[in-house]
Amino acid sequence: MKSFTIQKNDAGQRLDKYLSKSVPNLPQALMYKYIRLKRIKINHKRAQISTRLQVGDEVELYINDEFFEKQETRYDFLGASKSLDLLYEDENILLLNKKAGLLSHPDDREYIDTLITRVKRYLYEKGEYCPDDEASFVPALVNRIDRNTSGIVIAAKTAEALRVLNQKMKDRELHKYYLCVVHGTLKEKEGLLEGWLWKDENKNKVFIHSKKKNPDDKAIRTQYRVLREGNGLSLLEVDLLTGRTHQIRAHLASIGHPLLGDGKYGSNAQNKQSGLKKQCLCSYKLQFDFSTDAGALNYLNGKTFEIKDVWFRTEFETLGGN
Repeated sequence: MKSFTIQKNDAGQRLDKYLSKSVPNLPQALMYKYIRLKRIKINHKRAQISTRLQVGDEVELYINDEFFEKQETRYDFLGASKSLDLLYEDENILLLNKKAGLLSHPDDREYIDTLITRVKRYLYEKGEYCPDDEASFVPALVNRIDRNTSGIVIAAKTAEALRVLNQKMKDRELHKYYLCVVHGTLKEKEGLLEGWLWKDENKNKVFIHSKKKNPDDKAIRTQYRVLREGNGLSLLEVDLLTGRTHQIRAHLASIGHPLLGDGKYGSNAQNKQSGLKKQCLCSYKLQFDFSTDAGALNYLNGKTFEIKDVWFRTEFETLGGN
């Protein structure tokens, strides 16, 4: 007989879902049979397939040891870099300063060294995450930013933190502010840009229209404020009121002010004149502004976190900003 005690990250799921992950060698048909025959119990009592597990429940399995045999595991995330720029950490979340050039999640070209795999390695080596002990939850990013964009990314260390922050993000109770440098001088020093965005999946590029043209067009709203100007460039603070793919880059380019260093929506020839090789866009400030209960994360309400040393602020000054 072997037993498992349910921890908070595994609570709330059905018994059969939990068993499929915690005892992967047990065939599903046999698992259902053993539940019916009371060879799988919860708290010494008969269980149902659909029983929802609670923290502290003891799942008892009177089954052969062969189903518990594990092969030696080599975790892919241990191949990720140890480099991780932490802005803040507590028992529930990490706030990370993602560098430009680093993927948030794996893609078909880079699987090992990404922001999330670095997070997993960091927590594993701290003893706060062990895949063998977690049947369902793994550390996860609450938000993501493009590969060539730098800035604040939130990582959840618990299932509850992920659930709460995903909802807060959806309800716009988290406010993210960006800094960027654009070509040209904007006539209006602050304003709200509105439009419609359509994404070409094959080209991984978006297109902005003033009116809706396609059924898949998404409404976008981008608020900006000019902070400094000089040498044909402008430093802006942007409040992303809708979070669409490449929204800031494409929206500002659509009004004639592409980001400095952005070759996809701007001009490489124009960018070369500055001598900068990276895109000047950073998600530099995050505010927690909860208007509804946040459970275990209520202590974050009202807090603001900011990256003080955004690299292109200094570069902007050397280029003649004032």
